[in-house]
Amino acid sequence: MSEGWGGPTVRGSGGGSGLNRELCRTFGHYNRHLTRLQHNLRETKKFFRDIKYFQGPAVFPVANAGPVGEEPPEQHPAPLAVDSAPAGGGAFLQTGQLSSIAFPRHEEEYLQLTVSCHPCLLIFGQNCNAKCQLLNMLLGRRLLPTTKISSEEHCKRRRIHFTHGRQTRISLALPGQYELVHNLAAHQSSWETIPEEDLEIHDDDEDLAHQIAELEVTLNHTLLQEMDIVIAPCRGFQSAEDTLGEYINSVLPVITFAISEAELSTLDMNELQEIKEKFALPIFFFKVLNLGSELISPQNAETEKSSLFRQLLDLDYLSSNHCSCGAPSTDAKAQSMLVEQSDKIRLLSTFSKQVLQQRLVDAATILNIVHYRCLDIFINQAFDMQRDLQITPKRLEYTRKKENELYESLMSIANRKQEEMKDMIIETLNNMKEELLEDAANMEFKDIIIPENGEPISSKDIKCCIKQIQELIISRLNQAVANKLISSVDYLRESFVGTLERCLKSLEKSQQDVSVHITSNYLKQILNAAYHVEVTFHSGSTVSRMLWEQIKQIIQRISWVSPPAITREWKRKIAQDAIESLSASRLAKSICSQFRTRLNSSHEAFAASLRQLEAGHSGRLEKTEDLWLKVRKDHAPRLARLSLESRSLQDVLLHGKPKLGRELGRGQYGVVYLCNAWGGHFPCALKSVVPPDEKHWNDLALEFHYMRSLPKHERLVDLHGSVIDYSYGGGSSIAVLLIMEQLHRDLYTGLKAGLTLETRLQIALDVVEGIRFLHSQGLVHRDIKLKNVLLDKNNRAKITDLGFCKPEAMMSGSIVGTPIHMAPELFTGKYDNSVDVYAFGILFWYICSGHVKLPEAFERCASKDHLWNNVRRVTCQTNLGC
Repeated sequence: MSEGWGGPTVRGSGGGSGLNRELCRTFGHYNRHLTRLQHNLRETKKFFRDIKYFQGPAVFPVANAGPVGEEPPEQHPAPLAVDSAPAGGGAFLQTGQLSSIAFPRHEEEYLQLTVSCHPCLLIFGQNCNAKCQLLNMLLGRRLLPTTKISSEEHCKRRRIHFTHGRQTRISLALPGQYELVHNLAAHQSSWETIPEEDLEIHDDDEDLAHQIAELEVTLNHTLLQEMDIVIAPCRGFQSAEDTLGEYINSVLPVITFAISEAELSTLDMNELQEIKEKFALPIFFFKVLNLGSELISPQNAETEKSSLFRQLLDLDYLSSNHCSCGAPSTDAKAQSMLVEQSDKIRLLSTFSKQVLQQRLVDAATILNIVHYRCLDIFINQAFDMQRDLQITPKRLEYTRKKENELYESLMSIANRKQEEMKDMIIETLNNMKEELLEDAANMEFKDIIIPENGEPISSKDIKCCIKQIQELIISRLNQAVANKLISSVDYLRESFVGTLERCLKSLEKSQQDVSVHITSNYLKQILNAAYHVEVTFHSGSTVSRMLWEQIKQIIQRISWVSPPAITREWKRKIAQDAIESLSASRLAKSICSQFRTRLNSSHEAFAASLRQLEAGHSGRLEKTEDLWLKVRKDHAPRLARLSLESRSLQDVLLHGKPKLGRELGRGQYGVVYLCNAWGGHFPCALKSVVPPDEKHWNDLALEFHYMRSLPKHERLVDLHGSVIDYSYGGGSSIAVLLIMEQLHRDLYTGLKAGLTLETRLQIALDVVEGIRFLHSQGLVHRDIKLKNVLLDKNNRAKITDLGFCKPEAMMSGSIVGTPIHMAPELFTGKYDNSVDVYAFGILFWYICSGHVKLPEAFERCASKDHLWNNVRRVTCQTNLGC
């Protein structure tokens, strides 16, 4: 067996080193980007594992996350105590949203499959000779015999798999398993072309393993360093559909189909139709030279091509706008290609680039969607957590205040209205006396038989009759007196309890957290138990029950004498005695006393429960604040960097690396260059940033996310995309290139050149519009200044440089910005979007003054420290004289 190549070079247009270099460049480019995609996917999965561990499995059900756009599975958490916390130590968050911070299963599987599959060039064809010719052209050597005469239907050549190795080796092996011990003809002597007998499957070989084994050829060839090459077996042994099915999930197939005849046969057409229907993959169709023929002239090529072209058009592999020269389609999606001239075989490199790039772009896009979606969830959660930290203490304080007002008002009624209650009871009795007596006289007793002849009844029945008359009077009086008594305090339901219940409903509605939900329900139960102001207030309140019991105690002391018979007069007499026996003053005093006792008891119980509730919320809020800090400082920046990398990979694959032009300017964190054209935009400005450490990386990544998340607005500079240059400075550092809209000049330069007052005021309105838009999106710019306002050729302004821009919920109180534009509250670390209003005020001072000279109070500063002190004291009191 030869150790070298030992064979003549394949002569003819398109073969040899030129094609090899282009294919090596194409596949090498793919492998480099695939490595970065693999790294990003590993880091992304590690990030999700860390998040799952941090939150605890009970609150963060990653495994059950559904596909993008689908609702997460319904969760049924068990009731939890107020002071309970998840096992992972994290604060409770919205489980439904957090459950989507993970890979949907089908996306994770697709991405994992993509990064695990290395490229493989699969060669199918009309016959063995055509496939062997194409292989020889690709490798530049006559490695396979091209003189086979038997038809494709009766041919039984095995599959041939070419891989890279330092030494040339040939062996039989079961695909993906192990080598077979077999005495090949190539082992017997040196060879230039692989012996025909080693390629054949022999009918007399009864060993099934030898029949299904493939021929593995290891060669030290540069092209094989980047990919494997597989020649499909003959149709007589295995169909193309079955061969492709074995490889589709283990490699990234670049499919070629070698054609040696002027037309496709019926068998060819059927085979291609099956591949189209089952796999829908693009194919590179290449017309090889017939043995012994010369190069086909372009005129003949057009004639021959037309027949093949029509057949492939009918099979829907080619479109009617397919270029006759074999050039690739302008469509971003990889499409099949027909090349009928051997000198254009280099178009295989173009076709391969399209196929490989499409796979990378699809994977990078899906990965970036996962990053983008989860990052938005984190930012939204930061807003929710910040609001929870701010509003919960206020709601608790409001609840305490309203309960106290309710208690004091009810106690005041009990203390001040005893005489009013007495008069009310006397008035009610007087007004209802005649009606009560008449009702008693007409009363029909239950479960007692009254003789019609007026004979006396037993003492037991008489007692029952008296009891029923008493109950009638008690129930009628209870209803009348209780209604009047309750009406005197009924306004409290709306003025105190109604407001309190609305606060609780708001708290319950705004928080999906299990602990808050249970706490608010418990708080409502405390209120209802304390004051009995429920829906059944009028019919079953404590006041009503107290009145009932007191009247019942008094009326039971009425003495009575057995009458000779049960008559209307007797009934009225019993009713009148019962009414006259009631003492309005004692009844009022007893009611007020019991009312005060119940109020005090309920108030104390409520206060104790509220303290317990507040303690539970305090512990929960501490955990929420810790998690809020974790989201702002760790989770969101880390995910933002992964998002920046995946989006930059997507952009560089689609649009390439931008070319730097002349320098336009430089700032504290980067240099801005001119870029003539990129991604269909021209001209562009390119901001090159070399982050020195992790903090700057995170800030830059978040800046990119905020800029990219913003809808397009005419008062903000457009961001076209980003590219990460891993070879910056000769590979010593990594630079992030942000490609943006290019404008004419900045406001600082414009003021120096001179602008009319009308133009300057229009610029001010433009800046206000841009700031208002940022604030409407929840963002604070934090660095509004002259050089961050750019002007177009019509002197209309756009805001740029969102390096310090952040959502309010993501701000950590950092002191950032340009000194003279910084609001005093920035130095306290506690500020909001009003700092942009202050910065605009300074900017407006410049606009009105029409120059870039510092205000007098700042211009006199001898040092930077002096300037900082003046900013803190807000000494910018310059008179503009306008």
